[in-house]
Amino acid sequence: MAEYGKQRVLGKVIVLLLLIATMAVGAVVWFDYLNVIDAKSILSPVYRLIGREGRTQGKVPADAEISLDAERLAVSLEAIGLHEQELEKQERNLESRYREIEQMAQELEERQKFLEERENSFNALVKDSENKDRNVTQNARYLTGMPPQNAVEIIGKMDDQDAIDVFRKAEEIAAAEGSASIVSYWISLLPPERAAELQRKMASRPQSLN
Repeated sequence: MAEYGKQRVLGKVIVLLLLIATMAVGAVVWFDYLNVIDAKSILSPVYRLIGREGRTQGKVPADAEISLDAERLAVSLEAIGLHEQELEKQERNLESRYREIEQMAQELEERQKFLEERENSFNALVKDSENKDRNVTQNARYLTGMPPQNAVEIIGKMDDQDAIDVFRKAEEIAAAEGSASIVSYWISLLPPERAAELQRKMASRPQSLN
């Protein structure tokens, strides 16, 4: 009875070993089929035993093998290319900004020149006005010191605005000195039409020497 039990257990062990071996061979065949492992040289006798040709896998040409250094070099070159493009873009932006700054500087320079010219023109006008005021003052004092008839002869040869300027300056000097103005007497000695025209203009126009 004991001998029969041992044979039965031995038979089960053998069956299990055969099952494990079969499963192992099947797993190797399946992984080889999926190209997970390369077991073609091992499985070739099995394929021939069952009358089938073993699967073969073509060798990868040496020049087609992927080189890790080549990949790193390609990545580095790509990064350098992108960096160069970014630098070129920044350079173009800087050049555009530089042109804008140059244009602004030129406009500011032209504006500065325009303001300087205006200032010079204004200063020249002020200087001319001051010179004219001095000349009119001198003429008014000179004519006031002359005999009225002689003064009126000179005033009669002046244009209307110059005559009016002399009249006003003479009145201004007389008021400052507290003396009587001789302007009304000069006007009375002028021809009536000229006297009326000068009086009309003096009444309608503001003073030109202020």
